[in-house]
Amino acid sequence: MTSTTTPVRRAARTGRTVRRVRVLRAGGLSLRVDLRAAAVVVLLLLAALAAGVLLIGTGDFPIPAGDVLRAVAGGGNRGQQFVVRELRLPRVLVGLLVGACLGLGGAVFQAVSRNPLGSPDVLGLSQGATAGALVVIVVFSGSAAAVTLGALAGGLVTGLALHLLAWRQGVHGYRLVLVGIGVSAVVTAVDGYLVTQADFVDAARAVVWMTGSLNGRDWTQVRPLLVLCAVLVPVVLAHGPGLRMTEMGDDVSHALGVRVERTRLVLMASAVLLTSAATAAAGPVGFVALTAPQLARRLTRSPGPNLVPSLCTGAALLVTADWVSQRAFGADQLPVGVVTGVLGGVHLLRLLVTERRAGRA
Repeated sequence: MTSTTTPVRRAARTGRTVRRVRVLRAGGLSLRVDLRAAAVVVLLLLAALAAGVLLIGTGDFPIPAGDVLRAVAGGGNRGQQFVVRELRLPRVLVGLLVGACLGLGGAVFQAVSRNPLGSPDVLGLSQGATAGALVVIVVFSGSAAAVTLGALAGGLVTGLALHLLAWRQGVHGYRLVLVGIGVSAVVTAVDGYLVTQADFVDAARAVVWMTGSLNGRDWTQVRPLLVLCAVLVPVVLAHGPGLRMTEMGDDVSHALGVRVERTRLVLMASAVLLTSAATAAAGPVGFVALTAPQLARRLTRSPGPNLVPSLCTGAALLVTADWVSQRAFGADQLPVGVVTGVLGGVHLLRLLVTERRAGRA
């Protein structure tokens, strides 16, 4: 295998910068690797794992990082093993997987809509998954597995409605965002109605779940997320090159051999399922899907959907927010959805101001 490094120049408003791209060749195959993006992915993975270890060691029974790693590997005393492997590790794994699902789903929808506001939060998909889960909780008093199925069904129905309402010789840009805002308002009203019709116990359970929280998460939430991620993440990444080509326009994409509508449909369905699964596991954790792709793009300084960096950014962001929710407010532990909502709301306001100044909103 041989490798060469070539500079790729791209224009920027402040001047011209040089991007370092390594081309790996083996036989007749070649692979271009953006060195900065690869470094960002590695650093984000390390940050996510470090935050996870720190979070596992945090609590009423603090555990040093070294003992956490030993307990995860099967060492340490029985008390540490129980606290780490049965109580805290599942919560951290759910946080990592939920953040990864939301980051990847947000990157897909922002790329499909070609709009930084095109995230599952804004388009109503999270609210649709919430409505499906609330029907199971309020009407049927269902189990955790039933809530997961309800969230998936609600997300799929909302995604189908969004696609049909936004379709006009294709799904494009601001039409998708505007339709999504309307769908979000309708589904949010349905969510509120379902809560008002529940009895006291189910309503309290629903309100806690709707806040977005990782409290009490165990292995029953980890396993379905792992299975869905194992199936859907490779599907999304495999369609990544086609998604990047669609950003050049449908005509150019067709000329390059991309089946545009098929690619969009597969990617949107996968992103809906990822978002719905994340909502089922942790509730509607707000603004991670909106913020993670934007942060990933700024870190990599790379155009395109940035699928893998967005996935890693979402995982690191949610686990870090969960640590903040536990430790930054003393004895008062906030649901992680409150922290991400505050941070994401500030980011959304900044994004709206930026879009307005650019004349796009």
